Amino acid sequence: MTTPALADHRMRANLTLALAAAIWGFAFVAQRLGSQHLSTFAFNGVRFGIGALSLLPVAIWFGRRAGRVTSIRIAIRDVLGPGVACGAVLFLGATFQQAGIAGTTAGKAGFITGLYIVLVPLLGIVVRHRTTAQVWAGAALALVGLYLLTVTEALTIGAGDLLVLVGSLFWALHILVIDHFVARHDPLFLSTMQFAACSALSLVLALTTTSTPFDGAGAALLPILYAGLVSVGIAYTLQVVGQQGAKPSTAALILSLEAVFGALGGALMLGESMGLREYAGAALMLAGIIVSQLPERAR
Repeated sequence: MTTPALADHRMRANLTLALAAAIWGFAFVAQRLGSQHLSTFAFNGVRFGIGALSLLPVAIWFGRRAGRVTSIRIAIRDVLGPGVACGAVLFLGATFQQAGIAGTTAGKAGFITGLYIVLVPLLGIVVRHRTTAQVWAGAALALVGLYLLTVTEALTIGAGDLLVLVGSLFWALHILVIDHFVARHDPLFLSTMQFAACSALSLVLALTTTSTPFDGAGAALLPILYAGLVSVGIAYTLQVVGQQGAKPSTAALILSLEAVFGALGGALMLGESMGLREYAGAALMLAGIIVSQLPERAR
C-alpha cells in the first residue's frame, strides 16, 4: 500500500528526474551554439573537464555519506582503469554527437541520440542479455521513426544526422560498459573519472589538430558552462538524488523525455522547426523509446 508520505516522496523524486531530463534536453541547444565557436575536441575537452571538477565534490560528499569512501586517493585509484575505459567510449560518443550537431538541429539530435535507449538491449544480445518483446516492438517503432525523421523523400540523409546516429551507437555501448563496472565501483567517482578521461583525450586532440583551438572560447563561454557545469555537474546529481526515490521503470521513462526537451529548446531558443514528416518520425521514436521500457507482463 502506498502511503501519502511515500506518494509525496515519489512525486518529488519524479519532478527531480524531470528537471534533469529538461537540463539534458536543453544541453543540445548549448552544444549547437558552442559548435559555432569551438571545434568538437576543444568544446568537449573544456566541457567534460568542467563536468569532472564540478562532480568531484558531489562524489566525495555522497561517498562519505553512504560510507563507501574513506580515502579519496584510494577511491580515485580504484576507478582509474574502469574510468579510463568508460571515458574512451564516452569520448567516441561525445565526439560524433558534437561533430554531427553542427550539421543538424538540436531537436533532431535529441531524438536520434535518444535511440540509444532502444539500442542498449539490442546490443545486449551480444553479451547474452535477454531481450523482451517490448524491446523488439520499441525498436521497430523507433526504426520507422528514425527513417521519417532523417531520410528525405529523395532517400538521402544529412551528414550531421548520420554522425549523431553513429554517436548514439557509442552511447549505447557506453551504457553497457558502465553496467559492467558500476556494480563494483562507486558510481559517482566512476563518472568523475570517465569525464576526466574524456576531457583529456579531447584536449590532446584539440591541441594537436588545431593551432589555436580555444580562440572562440569567450564567445562560447555560456554554452560551455551550461554543458559542463549544469548538464554534467548539476543534472547528474539530480539524477542520482531522484533515482533514490523513484521506481526504475518510471525513472527511465521520465529521463527519456530528454529528446522532447531538446526539440522544445531548439524551437524556443534557436527558432528551429520540423516538417510534418519529421514530427511524425519524432513521435514514433519517442513511442518506441517508451514501449521498449515498459515492464514485461507476468505470465
